[in-house]
Amino acid sequence: MTESPALVTVLTAAIITFVGAFIGEAILLALGRIFGFFAIVQERSCRVYMLFGKVIGVIDEPGLHFLPAVLGPAAFVINFLGTCYVLDLRLDQEYLRSQPVNSEEGAPMGVGVWYEMWVSDPVSYLFKNTDPRGSLRANVSNATVRCLSNMKLSEMLETRHQMSLIVRNEVTDKSQAWGYQLGSVYIRKVHFRDAGMIRQIEEKVVNRLRQVTSAIRQAGANQVSVITSSAEREAAVEFAKAAAIRPGTLGRALQEIAREPEVAKALFDVLETQRILASSAKIALLPGSGNAHLLSSLLVTQPAAKPQA
Repeated sequence: MTESPALVTVLTAAIITFVGAFIGEAILLALGRIFGFFAIVQERSCRVYMLFGKVIGVIDEPGLHFLPAVLGPAAFVINFLGTCYVLDLRLDQEYLRSQPVNSEEGAPMGVGVWYEMWVSDPVSYLFKNTDPRGSLRANVSNATVRCLSNMKLSEMLETRHQMSLIVRNEVTDKSQAWGYQLGSVYIRKVHFRDAGMIRQIEEKVVNRLRQVTSAIRQAGANQVSVITSSAEREAAVEFAKAAAIRPGTLGRALQEIAREPEVAKALFDVLETQRILASSAKIALLPGSGNAHLLSSLLVTQPAAKPQA
């Protein structure tokens, strides 16, 4: 009975201690951040500390940092009297669509430019330009129009890598002065902007395809005609040869058959029968002379002729 109150007391003290330590840790960390004892910098981010209009420290390494070692005594009042800027150092990208460019031939073209950028100098990014991203966008657009105008249309459609290098070299120096580093630049799309020109090009392409298709069909028909003519000529030659040797061949065959009279007679009978069967003539079979009474009876059965008026 005496041990139960002691056990309850120990458990209660442990729970209170745990909760107190948990709450106390949160309070200590909050006080440490408020009074500038430490700061936590996230990955690919940067902190710029400014006091009384002057930059006193820049931390761009990720991790936990002890501010008095970086900022000195000013760390204890930086959150009250100063300003802390948190910048994103991650790689960013943007795409500018259909920048108006004219070719050397006067064709109105549109160029799509894709580029990468990131913050390379946090201080210059904050204080040398009020809108570095907008200024970089404007410079890329202006460089594209200025550097790629008056190029030959064939080069504009084929040398995209060279055009990308031209634009990047033109903008890099200005972007570095603002603390904004320009990365890769790539000309992704080159297209015609005039709708009438697009329709004309489409019509020319369609007409050219029709011409090519017609030429292919005509060439095929000519080839077929040549092959047909050659085949007909060879067939005519062979038929002529056959017609020339037919009488001699037939004569020799009949000569061989005529040596046997019975065979010749049977052959001519068969040929005559085939000729009669192949014709459309009507055949009337009459009995021989030995059946004269049958013929007279057939004549009697015929109807009498009508007397003429």
